[in-house]
Amino acid sequence: MAWVTKSSEETYTPAPPPREYTKQEKAANWWHYHKFIVLGAAAVLALAAWLIHDITSRVDPDLKIAYVGPINLPTGMGDAIEAALTPYCEDYNGDGNVVVQLTEYTVDFADDADSVDPYNQMAGITRLTTEMAPEYGTCLYLLADPEGFQDFAKVLQYPDGTLPPEDEAGDWHEMVRRWDECPGLMALDLGEYNGQELPGLLYLGCRGFTPDLEVPASYEPSMQLWQTLTAGAPAPTGSAPLATATAETAAGA
Repeated sequence: MAWVTKSSEETYTPAPPPREYTKQEKAANWWHYHKFIVLGAAAVLALAAWLIHDITSRVDPDLKIAYVGPINLPTGMGDAIEAALTPYCEDYNGDGNVVVQLTEYTVDFADDADSVDPYNQMAGITRLTTEMAPEYGTCLYLLADPEGFQDFAKVLQYPDGTLPPEDEAGDWHEMVRRWDECPGLMALDLGEYNGQELPGLLYLGCRGFTPDLEVPASYEPSMQLWQTLTAGAPAPTGSAPLATATAETAAGA
């Protein structure tokens, strides 16, 4: 029986040394395994930065006024009204700025407003209802249809600060004053909008608060401004010329 012997003199090929990766390859490998962590952290930081900027750059208005009507104000008129009312206001919130904010709500209170888009109407009513919450502090209302607004909202007060009986609209003629009959309003400098039919056809009213509601800090300044701007104006008579959306041609927009 033959035996096969193996020579003890074997040769081994040494393993090649580990490959040295370039800096670019190392960076690419690290990014492959960590990119989602980095992107997530960046997103969180970006969101935090946006929130901080939003909070620090936000300017709270010292006085808020709402325009409510079946048609939009001409472009830029809202800004002109804000600028014209600013000299009449003070830094009530103590943030170092005097800011008047006018917000528009397109709502048609006419019963026969068949041409009104129901979705836009519902959106306008929803936004307006939210705006009328006491915590929003809106006390001045610039109205195209004061009768329709008061029938809907029942929040306008009389010049002496009293309200009609609960769940009653009262006499809207005694609660508002028409712009073109108020010396104070007619004296406002609206720039290119001076002499236009709007806002002369609008009515300015101030809302009141029942005893069960918390009166916002903006109420007193708003009431004082209403009295200043409407001083010497008579109570309006007749119906509002912009009470329906079909009066768009009268707006001169």
